[in-house]
Formats: sequence, structure tokens, C-alpha cells
Amino acid sequence: MNFVKHLILLMATAGVQSAVAAMNHNGMMMDETGMIMNSNTDNVPRDCKKIAGDVNITVRAGHKQAKKFNGIMYAFDQQQWEVPPCSRINVTFINEDKIRHQFMIHDLPGYIYPQGMFTMEIYGPGQKTASIIVPSQRKTYLVHCEVPQHMEKGMKAQLKVDGGDGDLPSIPGISAAVNADSYWVDWDKSAWGVLLVSFFAGAAVLLLLNRIKRNPAREIEEETGS
Repeated sequence: MNFVKHLILLMATAGVQSAVAAMNHNGMMMDETGMIMNSNTDNVPRDCKKIAGDVNITVRAGHKQAKKFNGIMYAFDQQQWEVPPCSRINVTFINEDKIRHQFMIHDLPGYIYPQGMFTMEIYGPGQKTASIIVPSQRKTYLVHCEVPQHMEKGMKAQLKVDGGDGDLPSIPGISAAVNADSYWVDWDKSAWGVLLVSFFAGAAVLLLLNRIKRNPAREIEEETGS
């Protein structure tokens, strides 16, 4: 009986250890609310002698943040952040939607950040905090959400280190799109019919409003005998 208890305890311990290993594997930390990949609080890039200082930023993401732009469904509350070289950036990422959103930075040094990436992901409403240390190089880094179609629908920004090396394309409110939206109309008979009906309906409304506006003036003239 004691042997069975010890066996069950051993299996349970092994299961817990496996789960913990899966939750923090190769720089990825996961739980039931989301994921953080390649957070870095103390590994200084090779071109930095030390951490220059801390920069704390709060990033809100969701549908609400996109309302200030036309034709965009999702967005961050800011589209650009500027930080000094060799800064430690402490990011508090807040997801205000009931769907998945990410805060992802690309092209960071691969010897610190595997695949050059730093990622925060939240599966629904909530928030997480993580850090990165940026190199000294003057550069503009892409920030976006990699959930399918979210970047195309507006969730894209840029992080400028030491002023950056220019603006990235298609940043909402900052730079022009590479391929601007084009809404063309197939001018078949039904389209022309709708256009004509709309034109005459608009003209009729204007005439009616003009007649209503004139009638009170005529009534005043008749009452005064003018």
C-alpha cells in the first residue's frame, strides 16, 4: 500500500515538474491568460557599457483604440515610442478586447533575443508587464500584433531608439500606406440606376425644403397686406 502511495506521489511530482518546464521553456513564459517571450531585465547588449536608464511605457490595445482612424479595426493607443540608446524598457501591455492581441518587436539582437523577437500576448481582457534592453544603434523597430490580419487591420506601430532611422511604412497616423485602399465601383446598369435615383431624390428634398422655407415669408406678407 505504501509502495502505491509513493508511486502516485512520484508520478504527480513528475507531472508538476513537466508542467513547470512547459510554462517556462526557452525564454517563453505562459499561463492561462497569455504569454511573454524573451523578456530581458539585465542582459546588456554588446554595444552598451551599461543600462542607460529605465523607460516605463503602458500600451493599450483593442478596437476602441482604432476609432481615431478611418478604415481601421484594431490599434494600439500610441503608434510611436522614442527611447534613448541602451534603455531598459518596461512595457505594461493591456488588452481591452475579448480576443487575443500581441505586442511584438522585431529585429532585436539575436544573441539576446532568439529569432530577434520580443513578444507579449494576452488572450482576452487583462495585462502583463515585461522588459527589454535595446542596443545603442540608432534604429526604428517594428511593433505589431502578429495575430492573423490584426496588423493589416491597423495594429502596427514603431519604436525609435536614439531618434530612429526613419519612419516605417503604413504606420497609422504617421506614414503613408504602401498599398493604399482603393474602393472602386463596377458601373453596371444597377449602379447607374442607384446613382440617378439618389440624385433625383436629393433634388426633390432640396426643392421641398426651399418651398417650406418660403411659405412663412408669404404668410407674413399676406397678413400685413404688403
